[in-house]
Amino acid sequence: QVQVVESGGGLVQPGGSLRLSCAASGFTFSMYVMSWYRQAPGGERELVARIDNVGGTNYADSVKARFTISRDNAKNMVYLQMKSLKPEDTAAYYCNAQFGKVYWGQGTQVTVSS
Repeated sequence: QVQVVESGGGLVQPGGSLRLSCAASGFTFSMYVMSWYRQAPGGERELVARIDNVGGTNYADSVKARFTISRDNAKNMVYLQMKSLKPEDTAAYYCNAQFGKVYWGQGTQVTVSS
């Protein structure tokens, strides 16, 4: 049974930091490209960061130098370290796994507000 479960969201003040985690199971994690997407209220789901199966990364321009994606293939985990958070980072954040098939988590809410 495939599971993709995000955690680590919450309320944080502007300028603060959060680390999101995504636990995956039920598929060969090390072969999958793992990504974080986000969707703000009324907006479209957008790619935030991606890490391939050999550790290559790419980021949306809006988060470059502030967010860092990483993965631990031994633990079937992917992380998103977020710093210098801005109110416009407020969104539901989703973990995505893709290698032919595509799997999504249920999302975790990040709210950046004073």
